[in-house]
Amino acid sequence: MSDDKREEKVRSIKLTGFGGYDCLVVEETSCPHPQTGEVTVKVKACGMNFADLYTRQGLYTFDGRKPPFVMGMECAGIVREVGEEVQDFKVGDRVVCWSFHYGMWSEVSKIPTTTCHHIPDSMSFEEAVAIPVSYVTAYLLLFDFGNLRRGQSVLVQAAAGGLGWAVTQLCKTVEDVVIFGTASAFKHEIIRENGITYAIDYHSTDFVQEIQSHAPTGVNIIVDSLSGSDFIRSQKVLKHMGRLIHVGISNMIGGEKRNLLRALKVWWQMKNINLLNLVKNNHAVCGFNMGTLTEYDPTRVKEVMGHLIQFYEKGKIKPRIDSVWSFDEVVKATKKMVNRENIGKLVLVPVKEKTDGDPTSQTVDSSVTILNPED
Repeated sequence: MSDDKREEKVRSIKLTGFGGYDCLVVEETSCPHPQTGEVTVKVKACGMNFADLYTRQGLYTFDGRKPPFVMGMECAGIVREVGEEVQDFKVGDRVVCWSFHYGMWSEVSKIPTTTCHHIPDSMSFEEAVAIPVSYVTAYLLLFDFGNLRRGQSVLVQAAAGGLGWAVTQLCKTVEDVVIFGTASAFKHEIIRENGITYAIDYHSTDFVQEIQSHAPTGVNIIVDSLSGSDFIRSQKVLKHMGRLIHVGISNMIGGEKRNLLRALKVWWQMKNINLLNLVKNNHAVCGFNMGTLTEYDPTRVKEVMGHLIQFYEKGKIKPRIDSVWSFDEVVKATKKMVNRENIGKLVLVPVKEKTDGDPTSQTVDSSVTILNPED
């Protein structure tokens, strides 16, 4: 390989320290090259997740690392180089990749083949990056932990986010499932179109009372991405033999920077789970962390990716891309997520293409329009 290629630089979004928006910086880094069992990917799209906010603020990182490092857990693009002993991928393949050791928000990313999957030509790169974290998590919560069956009921907290959107669609792959979803009122029409049976505005309505009015005996499965008091109170609407699955701590996020008092309050509100009450009420409480699962059971994660690709090709799932942002707009995109303004997935691209007649918007496919940076 030539020295010129070895010295090639690529643009990446780096976290320079734990803190505010100013810690997200676009910098040139050395272009990675694959080692044994790895590929490098020319990145076309990167996924944003609420967990990226936890990372930036220093609430936690999946592998315990400290800045500086390149952010990002999902990317999709075209295989650029393959390392030794790689047999399942070749240069030019369209792939989606995931890593909980970060490094995906870059023009070129290096990934083990154990966390890469081919994607069909019918799937856009933007749609592809909605799959690994949101849809794989949703699948495992509903079908592995939740054992969702026909005629059951589910509560989805934050139903308009990337995970909530995925949970709702996967619920609809099972017949006669009733879905309660919490979201701001302006999102209700869209989440109903996605499959929510009862939309609940958590700003103006007590979700416990609202669910009890429609389902007095409660729901079978609760997907909790909020934590804190909402997690504790949700047990009041869990049926006997119900499963409460904890998957996020979004109630800890209330602004640009970490609020230690807020974080401690959320932690304190849920630090004690009463085992006697679980036994008395026949409840199961589960915790899910895709980062550790990917580390200890990568085969299962990849199996689920295969199932989800099949669901997509059969028209059973369709990721909703809220908006697409260039690397240089990462702070604007992050603010939108912090303010809970998105419906579906936020996506980053190295450079945002312009369309004729509108320099600030772009269409990904026939069903998704990319919003202006100021929307």
